[in-house]
Amino acid sequence: MTEPLFIIPFWADLLGVGLGGIQGAMFASGFQGQRRLDLLGVAIIGILIGMGGGLIRDLLLGQPPATLQNNWYLITAAGAAIIGMLLAGLLNRANAIIVVLDAVVIGMFGAFGTSKALGLGVPEVPAVFIGVCAAVGGSILRDVIMGLPVAIMHVGSLYAIAAAFGCTVIVVVHAFGVGLLVAGVIGLISTAVIRVLAVIFDLSLPEQRRLYRRKVAAETASIPTAKP
Repeated sequence: MTEPLFIIPFWADLLGVGLGGIQGAMFASGFQGQRRLDLLGVAIIGILIGMGGGLIRDLLLGQPPATLQNNWYLITAAGAAIIGMLLAGLLNRANAIIVVLDAVVIGMFGAFGTSKALGLGVPEVPAVFIGVCAAVGGSILRDVIMGLPVAIMHVGSLYAIAAAFGCTVIVVVHAFGVGLLVAGVIGLISTAVIRVLAVIFDLSLPEQRRLYRRKVAAETASIPTAKP
């Protein structure tokens, strides 16, 4: 079902950008030694996290980037990053806050991406893909610009999987006639819950090396061997 008039609420978009900016600043505060960042570096990381997902989403949809159509997006992202840097010492002591904030940011960008794609008539599977790219896009840009291994490609706590689950929930719920706004909220909550549970229970996908070892074990088990 096509809903071309669906628009992400401006306040919600700014909230996602602001939370992303804070998350980026908290990430940047963890660098020590030669890798430590100055005020400009923290602001850049905050802007990447806060605005990266929306930029990728709109580019994939062939739409003018919403985050570049209004002054408040950049102001919010940079301001939130500075606030996050100032509060990093306090917030880093509360690990639960960091985990929940991380989960909410992933869920928001995934929900915004998938809902906007469906509203523009994009088919269900590509809509989920766009939502996942929006959810993890900021962290990918962050890792690339910092010269770090891209986090979602390594063993971890199900970033992309949580986003994919939440985005799929949006598509399924919307297919049953639920409006995109409500479906997006349900998807956001689903993503956040999966992400938080993955951190609490230390869940992750099997490592490639372990899969390879299991394959070798299964293949060699069928080979007859001479027993003394």
